[in-house]
Amino acid sequence: MKLLRAIGLLASGLCCLSLPAWAEKADRDKPMLIEADAMRHDENKMLTQFTGQVVALKGTMVLRGARMEVQQNKQGQQIAQIWAAPNERVFFRQKREGLDEFTEGEGEMAIYDSQADVVTLIHRAEVRVLRGTEVADQLNGQKIVFNNTTEVMTVDGMPKGAQATNGRDQRVRAVLTPRKTTAAPNAVPATAPATPAAPILRLSPNALESKKP
Repeated sequence: MKLLRAIGLLASGLCCLSLPAWAEKADRDKPMLIEADAMRHDENKMLTQFTGQVVALKGTMVLRGARMEVQQNKQGQQIAQIWAAPNERVFFRQKREGLDEFTEGEGEMAIYDSQADVVTLIHRAEVRVLRGTEVADQLNGQKIVFNNTTEVMTVDGMPKGAQATNGRDQRVRAVLTPRKTTAAPNAVPATAPATPAAPILRLSPNALESKKP
């Protein structure tokens, strides 16, 4: 994967990283529109299955895969699971709230919980934040979760020394690009430039254990 060549290890003991998600708020209340080659609905199980080039749209959110199941409970909560074809990955894309930015990514499987408004990408998960047409932030890990309710995106990797089923290292890797700011025309320069706040990084217990002698 070309992106991996440019992605450096963020920290030698890092297994989990969290940063803001800020997805489009209005998407949660939009209906989900689904296209596929075939559909099967089981009313008793309240389960709908879609197969063949599945495309799901919900506001600015786009999910694409080979197969999709939508499970609904009596309260109306829907949980959609999407699987990719062999050797491929599910595609995800969504606009960021109030910005000319999009979050897009891939994973071998994706799960969308409509009530919690959470998207999860699992296995060979990768996310890119696009500012306009340029790729800004790039994230890779074993599992990536977009929680649009708490506005936090969490990236989990395997502990150091563990290997994924495909033989590849699945530790968290990230490239975080500073946001460019434009000074006001008549602004008075400060005596010292302000230091931008660093993203909040959360280490998992596995990461701490790996540091012990």
